[in-house]
Amino acid sequence: MLLLKELMRLATQHRTFYCYVLLSIWIFLLIAGMYRYMGSMESSSGAGAGFGPSSGTISSLGDNSASSYAQRFAKYRERCAPLAQLQRLDDGGILEGWKLQGVLLVIRHGDRGPMSHVRTTGINCGVAGGTDNLVNRYRSFLHNSSSSASGSNHMYWNKVGPFHGFPLLPATERGCPLGQLTYKGISQLLHVGDIMHQVYAHPLGLLLKPPLSRGGTETTPHTLLNSDEVVVYTTRYRRTFQSALAMLFTLLPADKWLGLNVRESHSMAFCFGECTCAQSALLRKRLQAMGDVQLLRQTDVLEAMQWIGGTLLQHTPNGITNPFEVVDAMLTVLCHEAALPCRHKKRSPTARPARKNPNQELVDVINIDQDETATNLQPEANNGIVEPESNEADNGNPSSPQGEADHQEGCVEATHVDTLMSFADDLSKRSADHAYYKLSGLLRSYGMIRHIVSYMLKMISGDRTKFVLYSGHDCTMQYLTAALGIANSQGQTIAYASRLAFEVYRSEAHTDYYFRVVYNGRDVTQQIDFCEGGKSLRVTRDSRGNKADLCPIENIIRFLHEDYFAPLNATNFKEACGTTNPPKANEF
Repeated sequence: MLLLKELMRLATQHRTFYCYVLLSIWIFLLIAGMYRYMGSMESSSGAGAGFGPSSGTISSLGDNSASSYAQRFAKYRERCAPLAQLQRLDDGGILEGWKLQGVLLVIRHGDRGPMSHVRTTGINCGVAGGTDNLVNRYRSFLHNSSSSASGSNHMYWNKVGPFHGFPLLPATERGCPLGQLTYKGISQLLHVGDIMHQVYAHPLGLLLKPPLSRGGTETTPHTLLNSDEVVVYTTRYRRTFQSALAMLFTLLPADKWLGLNVRESHSMAFCFGECTCAQSALLRKRLQAMGDVQLLRQTDVLEAMQWIGGTLLQHTPNGITNPFEVVDAMLTVLCHEAALPCRHKKRSPTARPARKNPNQELVDVINIDQDETATNLQPEANNGIVEPESNEADNGNPSSPQGEADHQEGCVEATHVDTLMSFADDLSKRSADHAYYKLSGLLRSYGMIRHIVSYMLKMISGDRTKFVLYSGHDCTMQYLTAALGIANSQGQTIAYASRLAFEVYRSEAHTDYYFRVVYNGRDVTQQIDFCEGGKSLRVTRDSRGNKADLCPIENIIRFLHEDYFAPLNATNFKEACGTTNPPKANEF
């Protein structure tokens, strides 16, 4: 009894000490548990392995997620063409001792909505806060000079022709409509036009008004007299039509812009007659098959494709097998700096779809403009033109079962994006370096190169045409750059609002005619086989001593008539397209 009383006395005296000991042990166990939990989370999301449930969003990149997010995905956003990327660099216009005779410009349309139904909630495809002065000026001009047929907030092209009734502005300021140009795309082309204005408007005399009539009185509006100074071709898509008009608005004076006539190209290749080519379709089909083999070899890419596609794409009744469709959907997020998406609902496993060509802009052969007839949905058919996707059978495309991932909830992680986008970039570069890519480009762009050369000859012969615009798609520029051997650091990927200019010059001393080629502001004349090395003339471009390479126009004429089909072991377009077996080439 005495012993018990003594123990109780000691326990009462040291109660505070025991509390501290117990509290210390509890804190130690809590910290150890947290470290273990964080370690398991890190390993589950590393290196493309984490395709299951996750509570991470864009904020999982850290407290400074905004800056790290932008830096991490900057290389993927190059294809989005942020305005800082649209700059005047090696563009010519004024060369000492040379007169600019004319310019032929090929552009890709600006930023557009996704080609597949994507969950775009919370994504803003517009211009932030109406801060772009060029967009404000363009919109104000259209509202003051155009009439609206329905009282809506966008104006319509009211001239007779294939584009009558086409809206000049996107239907919504913030939306990302399926396959349609966005306000961000309008902004991009207005800035490209502003650069072209700085470079070409004065040297070409586009700012001058025509002389008065003989009686000294101007009886005809000069917008009509000079309507052939600027020639415009575009495919019958709203995004290419709107891009062309936006670019020309900042290039030209308002009265000349109002006098424009827009001509339709029935092909995205702008082939103008030399279009049907089975050999080209076969070459692109073989390239596609090589890409499918590469995809099948990389299970981490297949898993990333399924996880991102299942999270972003709304309707996938036939499954997800095309990595480039998922890349296009992912770009809708990346190009507009939206948070990485999460899935919150279960999705049912689906079957395998028919294959689409990954090497061409997705669904670009389908005209989704709402006001077009069934005939116009397949504009190539009238000319016997068949785009690759329209008639190619399924050729053993990779398919990956949806599995349990479709029934899980979670978020797309940065590592998932890196896995998919890095694969797409690598495949794009491999494809662009392959022999079949150049051969297919030669066949697809033959009609366009003939068209360009014909306008070059008009410009040097005194024709009034000074500026020719081709407003097309990424495949338009893929074909052309491949045929001419112009390298792109992004492989076959063509950024939004890209431009390829052919500048035609006359020597003031010798009346000789030359041209140079500028791709996104960079002089690429020396990359062309028939212009490289001593085949071109190096001249001083500006007072800083920068140089420019000028290629004789006779070189491209000789190439077109004598050497064009040599790589295909043929002498003319019909013979080259009729070959049953393409040349042998190595795999990737």
